[in-house]
Amino acid sequence: MPEQSLKDKVALVAGATRGAGRGIAVELGAAGATVYVTGRTTRARRSEYDRPETIEDTADLVTEAGGQGIAVPTDHLDPAQVRALVDRIDREQGRLDVLVNDIWGGEKLFAFDTPVWEHDLDQGLRLLRLGVETHAVTSHLALPLLLRRPGGLVVEVTDGTADYNRDHYRVSFFYDLAKACVLRMAFALGHELGPRGATAVALTPGWLRSEMMLDHFGVREDNWRDALEDVPHFAISETPRYVGRAVTALAADPDVARWNGQSLSSGGLARVYGFTDLDGSRPDAWRYLPEIQDAGKPADVTGYR
Repeated sequence: MPEQSLKDKVALVAGATRGAGRGIAVELGAAGATVYVTGRTTRARRSEYDRPETIEDTADLVTEAGGQGIAVPTDHLDPAQVRALVDRIDREQGRLDVLVNDIWGGEKLFAFDTPVWEHDLDQGLRLLRLGVETHAVTSHLALPLLLRRPGGLVVEVTDGTADYNRDHYRVSFFYDLAKACVLRMAFALGHELGPRGATAVALTPGWLRSEMMLDHFGVREDNWRDALEDVPHFAISETPRYVGRAVTALAADPDVARWNGQSLSSGGLARVYGFTDLDGSRPDAWRYLPEIQDAGKPADVTGYR
């Protein structure tokens, strides 16, 4: 990827406090973009996640990487706040080239393998609001600005490809539904944006070494392989920067419209564009999972990263 290939581009990464959103924002910054990063956790106030990562930290990382990071506290369930965010981008930049809908917030709201009639209803419905409604609100209010210039890109970040999720039950009813909705959003947006000169895609990272996942396994990024003793298939995992490089490759591709409406993965795009994860590898989790893990084979990432 050419350095500063996105120098004149403006991006909004909605849901950039941590995880994939932070990785995407930083990589867009490394390519020279001006990146507005949003979320509910700031240095002054935490969301119900009660974690230390903040949108200000993400903005600083974007700037350190070579772009311009701008943190804007935003609750994407509140149309007034999202409208104010878009108005600010319009006022300060006059354009929006890339919209990344990575809003989630549902990590503490789902129960594994729990049928819908046993799942906490309030938590399930809250998960749907945070993981689906937020994307709809943000697209509704931000897309008129993105469409002002031809060539805009919308990335709907989800968990799982359309092919994989079609054949696999994902965690539980509410989680499965949320991720399916986001996949379908990208398909629908592709139909609405394509004739108007913009592109929409769904994009999934693989097994993500997010801050929360590392904490869950009791490891850090520098010793993450220590978790393989208990979870051998974690060997296929990837950093959040890997999916960030996928977004950057899409945003810099003059022929990005070829992907319109499609379901994509970080590992799949790495094979097309040639980027790697931070360690120089190319993990391809969505080939590995059905062929190795789901097939009951011993963990072996040979040929998959």
